[in-house]
Amino acid sequence: MRFWQTLGVALCLVQMSAHTQAQTFPSRSVRIVVPFGAGSITDSLARILGERLTGVWNQSVVVENRPGPPGASAVANATPDGYTLMLTSTGHVIAKAISKTVSFDPVADFAGVIQVANVPQVLAVSQDLPVKSLKEFLDAARAKPGTFNFSSAGVASSSFLMAEVLRQAADIKMVHVPFKSPSEAVTALLRSDVQMYFMPILDAVELGSANKVRVLAIGSGKRVSQLPDVPTIAEAGLPAFQYEGWFGVLAPAKTPRPIIDQVNKDIAAVLRSEDVSGRLLRQGAIPSPNSPAEFDAIVKADAERYTKIIEAAGISAN
Repeated sequence: MRFWQTLGVALCLVQMSAHTQAQTFPSRSVRIVVPFGAGSITDSLARILGERLTGVWNQSVVVENRPGPPGASAVANATPDGYTLMLTSTGHVIAKAISKTVSFDPVADFAGVIQVANVPQVLAVSQDLPVKSLKEFLDAARAKPGTFNFSSAGVASSSFLMAEVLRQAADIKMVHVPFKSPSEAVTALLRSDVQMYFMPILDAVELGSANKVRVLAIGSGKRVSQLPDVPTIAEAGLPAFQYEGWFGVLAPAKTPRPIIDQVNKDIAAVLRSEDVSGRLLRQGAIPSPNSPAEFDAIVKADAERYTKIIEAAGISAN
């Protein structure tokens, strides 16, 4: 009986300590790790949040760019106290599916804090390709299986995952040409080295209006104000296509729940502010804050789904 009483007291003390930490959080600088280079959408979102959270918390919020698995690994191994966070994207969930050397589990080693935004991607094709609709593009790809190429910013990028979801949903054969950055993937499309690329909204608006690429459809649940005449992929004739890419904040596993809840509350308030939501929307990002439990569920479900998609694509971990 005494053991259980002692255990109960210990648990109460732990809970009280966690609540106390949350009430005083943060008492020093907070670090947001971005596993992508400077200038990426992820980096931009992190810097917008960091700027506003610095004012909310009266503590400096430092954005640290650590591209690739080393960045995520550093967060997974950080002290779970809320002072090290990571802003990443959907591709995070397939890290172990594409690399045997990854030392962290994308789900088990992290705790969801909040989804920050959805950033719809636009299916664009080369101007040299004589198609004017998604249906025409898919028909052309089916007529010449394996002869069309699509570019991406790498296997862990949204541009690849979306293209692979499209390829499998439409049952077409295309060749993947990966690059190290979105700018290189766009350049390949402009040169007609590839026939298709999923690009951010702002790039699609700029390059489409300049007649440098042909915009066919957008990979989102509904049309966007920046491209009101561009149909969704489902509207354009492929209802089986489903992809909801996200950008969100994760913390090391075992970060105390009261601290996660506090960070969630503060980031949600920032995202709902008129100036920040306006800045995100102008960049083609749709603010989409949710609860830690909801974001955890999304990360887990996406890890299962996209790992299967990677396997179906014939990609094995190297």
